[in-house]
Amino acid sequence: MIPGGGQPNMQQLLQQAQKMQQDLANAQEELGRTEVEGQAGGGLVKATVTGSGELRALTIDPKAVDPEDTETLADLVVAAVAAANENAQTLQQQKLGPLAQGLGGGSGSGIPGLPF
Repeated sequence: MIPGGGQPNMQQLLQQAQKMQQDLANAQEELGRTEVEGQAGGGLVKATVTGSGELRALTIDPKAVDPEDTETLADLVVAAVAAANENAQTLQQQKLGPLAQGLGGGSGSGIPGLPF
């Protein structure tokens, strides 16, 4: 029941839910096209991922390559990818956070049947 005794307009609620679902799909598609970067070692290793976390590119400065010390290079690669993924998570929160809250995800209640 809605305060004041009126009944909720189910058609209007369904239209709002469909619009939010479409907005969410659009935002997820945009995340898949947007690239963010992370780096390590003062820029010696750079990783580029999509906003959805897919690794797209890895750039390694020749100065970072020491055949006697491949462990450090591996650590720099892992750190750069982690930094890029952290930036992707931030982008996801910016793009999807407001939409999830609009679907009730911010309050913890959510809409039954939806993953928010």
